[in-house]
Amino acid sequence: PAMGCAPAPARYLVFFQYFGTRYSGVMETKSDQALVGVQNYLERAAQNLRPSAPIKFHISSRTDSGVHALANAAHLDIQRAPGKAAFSGEQLVQGLNYHLKPEPIRILSAQRVPSTFHARFSALSRTYIYRLLLGCAHYSQIPVFERDLCWAPAGRSLDLPAMREAAKFLLGTHDFSTFCSLSPRNHSQCPVRTLLQLEFQPSPGFLSHHYEHRGLQFWEVKFKSRAFLYRQVRRMVGALVAVGQGRLAPHHIQELLELRDSRAFPAHAMAPPSGLFLKSVEY
Repeated sequence: PAMGCAPAPARYLVFFQYFGTRYSGVMETKSDQALVGVQNYLERAAQNLRPSAPIKFHISSRTDSGVHALANAAHLDIQRAPGKAAFSGEQLVQGLNYHLKPEPIRILSAQRVPSTFHARFSALSRTYIYRLLLGCAHYSQIPVFERDLCWAPAGRSLDLPAMREAAKFLLGTHDFSTFCSLSPRNHSQCPVRTLLQLEFQPSPGFLSHHYEHRGLQFWEVKFKSRAFLYRQVRRMVGALVAVGQGRLAPHHIQELLELRDSRAFPAHAMAPPSGLFLKSVEY
């Protein structure tokens, strides 16, 4: 290249995980807030790699405050000083993780991608899991190791067959307006989404084989779609749990869908963020 011409920045796709309880969500926030976003910490760590231009993380999935990620994704461009070779994926993983400690955020992998790649718009699908704890008569029965990592709905048990029946109405392509919380960022968004997968499976609790579980039982609800609306998964889980508690009948799920109105969603039925995990982003 001609003198003074900086080489094009290298673009990377990184996968990263985080324990979401301490953050305001994944997206960047003003740093004077009590809770800040995971992105603030990622970009601060990246600045320590001494790039010649500020590094911005373009995050695939905008998880909310208190929501966790087993694997979220982002792309970033790194411009290094002339004469310095681009980082390898392994160097980038090690460098970012070194500067992220002691935060519960970890870079899982990094790879070079073409400059046309976009972490958000190139994604084919996203998979979330929601962890439910059944058998808790009271909040105090949640094991301390699980406190921010699941939801224990009131009542000892849920009617799983009724929940599975209700789930069938959510599968496929629908206008999910009723299952979308209103927010300034989504009022212009198209509310039609295709739910590719909705499954219930029993799941082991963290360290549960070490304590007498007093009839505690963990279940995971798995959701897969190309993209989700704002708080869509938490509203779907909350409505399914209401069916499991007998507060709604399975056919009410279909009726809620047909209303296509965010305000028609039952008050206080949204599931809390603690049980929600972004499991994977597929490309």
